[in-house]
Parts: sequence; C-alpha cells; structure tokens
Amino acid sequence: MTPHLALGARGEDVAADYLESVGLCVLDRNWRCRHGELDLIATDRSRLVVCEVKTRTDTAFGTPAEAVGGAKALRVRRLAERWRRDHGVRPCEIRFDIVSVLWPPGERPRIRHFPGAF
Repeated sequence: MTPHLALGARGEDVAADYLESVGLCVLDRNWRCRHGELDLIATDRSRLVVCEVKTRTDTAFGTPAEAVGGAKALRVRRLAERWRRDHGVRPCEIRFDIVSVLWPPGERPRIRHFPGAF
C-alpha cells in the first residue's frame, strides 16, 4: 500500500471511530461499485448519513474538506442512492457529511465534521 493510500485508510479509521463516538452507527465502509466508492455509510437512527472522508498531512493545497468539489458531491449522491437500493433500504432521508482529518507527521489527528455539507 502506498503511503498516500495508507494515510487515507488511517484517516477513515479515525473518522469511523469519531462518528461512533458522537452516536452514529457505521453500517458500511469503502463500499465500491463500478461507478465509484463511498467511504463511510452510517445512520443516526432516523436517516442514512453518507460521509466523504478526506485526510491530509498539511494544508498546502487547502484544507481536506476543500477537496470535495461539486463533481465529487454529485458522484457521492448518486452512489448513495445505488447503495440504498443495493442494500434493500427503502427511500429515506440521506444526509451528506464531510469528515476532514488533518494529520501532520508526529502529531495527533485533528478532526472536523461538517454535517450536511452537500
């Protein structure tokens, strides 16, 4: 695994732990189909919460959350509907969040959660 992929995987682990610590139940991780991937799918017991996780070591190219642009948000929305159908979940409210993990080398990760980001 490349260092970039390893950082992303560690960031997703931290994000999943964080979401569970604030009361969400993680249903699925790294779900893939031929159209793309969803990082984390969770529920707050009243709706699905689809989380895009972005992890960076610094902000030289912007914050991690700024890496989620309009095209990515649209792709995540489409994939969320596909996940819901593929898992037999009836139509329901879906919230789209971003979890930003800033993790400089040798430091603890800093997590920012943006509920309903897109």
